[in-house]
Amino acid sequence: MTTETVAAEAGRDFIRDIVQADLDAGRHKQIVTRFPPEPNGYLHIGHAKSIALNFGIAQEFAGRCNLRFDDTNPTKEEQEYIDSIQADVRWLGYHWAGEPLYASDYFERLYEWAEGLVRAGLAYIDDQSQEQIRASRGTLTEPGKDSPFRERPVAENLDLFRRMKAGEFANGARVLRAKIDMASGNINLRDPVLYRILHAHHPRTGDKWSIYPSYDYAHGQSDAIEGITHSICTLEFEDHRPLYDWLLDKLPVPSRPHQYEFARLNLTYTLLSKRVLTELVRSGHVSGWDDPRMPTIAGLKRRGVPPAAIREFVKRIGVAKANSVVDVGMLEFCIREELNRTALRRMAVLRPLKVVIENYPERQLEELDAVNHPDDPARGTRKVAFGRELYIERDDFMENPPKKFFRLSPGNEVRLRYAYFIKCHDVVKDAAGEVVELRCTYDPATRGGNAPDGRKVKATMHWLSAAQSRPAEIRLYHQLFAKPNPDATNFAGDLNPQSLEILTDARVEPAIADANSSDVVQFERQGYFVRDSDSTPQRPVFNRTIGLRDTFAKEVGGKG
Repeated sequence: MTTETVAAEAGRDFIRDIVQADLDAGRHKQIVTRFPPEPNGYLHIGHAKSIALNFGIAQEFAGRCNLRFDDTNPTKEEQEYIDSIQADVRWLGYHWAGEPLYASDYFERLYEWAEGLVRAGLAYIDDQSQEQIRASRGTLTEPGKDSPFRERPVAENLDLFRRMKAGEFANGARVLRAKIDMASGNINLRDPVLYRILHAHHPRTGDKWSIYPSYDYAHGQSDAIEGITHSICTLEFEDHRPLYDWLLDKLPVPSRPHQYEFARLNLTYTLLSKRVLTELVRSGHVSGWDDPRMPTIAGLKRRGVPPAAIREFVKRIGVAKANSVVDVGMLEFCIREELNRTALRRMAVLRPLKVVIENYPERQLEELDAVNHPDDPARGTRKVAFGRELYIERDDFMENPPKKFFRLSPGNEVRLRYAYFIKCHDVVKDAAGEVVELRCTYDPATRGGNAPDGRKVKATMHWLSAAQSRPAEIRLYHQLFAKPNPDATNFAGDLNPQSLEILTDARVEPAIADANSSDVVQFERQGYFVRDSDSTPQRPVFNRTIGLRDTFAKEVGGKG
């Protein structure tokens, strides 16, 4: 994105106010931010908020933003996730400074600094198990208890730490803990673990290390090494800031970053827990990380959600200090607003019902002009074929309609979009009594959709030529969860069993079937759809990005 685009999309918020004040006061010559994902899963819509904030601030204030992978847990990290994260950031329209960075780039320096803490009597080796350490930490109302190893001599601590590094001990046998205050009101300051033993192959460093730093230890020091000025985290890290600052105070870091916290994104009908998303994939509840029902960036992209809509959504929800839940309708509103402006119009019949125009010449086809975008004449027109046999939407016909049903029924006249007025006079059924074909007549004088005698019809319907249209599979996606506030502890019980409906007999315009394009189109009267990666030349597959109805716009008085 250009600087002008970022400036136009950026809103004002308390973090941007802080950045501006720091620049005005001369505290920083250049703003440096970072986006530090763990490469143990795919990014989701919540990450998009952090990405837009960190990259947006850097570009808005002529600074730079690093992409740094927090690769401190090799047992959960994969190259697939690293690749997907980079692709997602680019797709959202952002670019990081230089090459991607990794916490593992700093392992050697982090270890040297940790030895310095040991030598200064500010860290010690604890032989207690993880369970024992947890039990002795205390509670919010009770202080913790000192480890029996807290007063170990410095020389012994240093020797044990070096032997941990050399791989002498088993996983979990010992840890390195900071020596701060077991009675602190902040549990994060009660001698937190800085290093643990983990005999695991690392994607970047191989088998060099047998010990790995904790996130809390690696995070702030990586920020300092990179010269980060504003370390922007979500609100759950607020209680970690005293530890962040304590480590910076005690270590010979080359710069002094400051941590700021903002409220993370919570959406109705959505769970953004990485644990839940991982389990959804592993348990087969969805087809993968890029399943269009997933709130992952990859899933949203496959569903056809444009990156501009995500950026607009992030701008609208703003950056706050207090957690809240955003109505998913706001995201849907932003998607519709963007696609209504950009998507070309096409016709598709999702549940076909055959129509025979009995007074139309057999074997004759004519081409009619159809508008590509009603609000943008510059997008031009296209030709659609009209013939004796057509398909209409099954829902657009009723044999015995109620009073206010104005679409096709026996004896009722309707307009076929861009084409003619037609009237149904006969209904053909199969042995089970199901309607399988309609016999109609058309008025040749109404070509283009208007009657010379001025008579009016109350319904305009989409349609396709039976001979020229192509078969397609349509996937209609709905909310993955049935409840607006699904339970993360029992998410499987809240899954929506109707979250995916597959239509195998749909028909689409030939131009859509033949075009190998990832551009979203509007199927008139149906919604917005995008070609799926499962498509073949013989059988295209389309995912519904979103329907046309916008309940959120009605609630807020916006346009739909």
